[in-house]
Amino acid sequence: MLVSALEGHRIWADRYDVGCNPLLALETRLIRDVFSAVIARNVLDVACGTGRWAAWFAARGASVLGVDLCAEMLAQAPARLHGRFALGRAEALPVAANTADLTLCSFAASYFPALETAISEMARVTRHDGYLVISDVHPAAVAAGWTRSFRARDRVYEMEHFGYTPDNVQSAAQRAGLDFETAVYGCFDEPERPAFEAAGRPERFAQVTGVPAVWIGKWRKA
Repeated sequence: MLVSALEGHRIWADRYDVGCNPLLALETRLIRDVFSAVIARNVLDVACGTGRWAAWFAARGASVLGVDLCAEMLAQAPARLHGRFALGRAEALPVAANTADLTLCSFAASYFPALETAISEMARVTRHDGYLVISDVHPAAVAAGWTRSFRARDRVYEMEHFGYTPDNVQSAAQRAGLDFETAVYGCFDEPERPAFEAAGRPERFAQVTGVPAVWIGKWRKA
């Protein structure tokens, strides 16, 4: 069943953190090296969902604000992070300009109907010499049959999304005045095998190994 991204996340919210998601496992393995050179005292997590990365940065002493359009997803965020979340759209972030040392957008850019506006907003709220990091599903994974879908209430839901490529995001970031720093492209490998097995899809692991599944870009605001 095809649903909007917002409706899909509303339905998925209470199950989103249940079980293992291979894409999240791969992104987690790759993205920490991207973060390693970033001093992030103030972090803005755009489209933060249930607060996965917000919790990770908060545990490391950062001041974190997560923004998401889906109230049901925010309601699943850890209780210890109470007060660190706000309801809002990426295209109109409820955040003052030049606020974040690091602005992060994980697996959400393809849901934004106005990509350039969203990236312009993320650039606005990032301080000078701060960083923007965006991750998303690689187009090659989509071409290999990976879908934005989940199972809930004995039904499979697929969420509407836009086919943005890394080049689309790079062009929008450049127009927003951001300087490109680095890009990482990752494939599923042995560290993700347990996630596929836990998800009940061990055969899928063999099918997708070697196919670029996640891309991550980092930009700096001069």
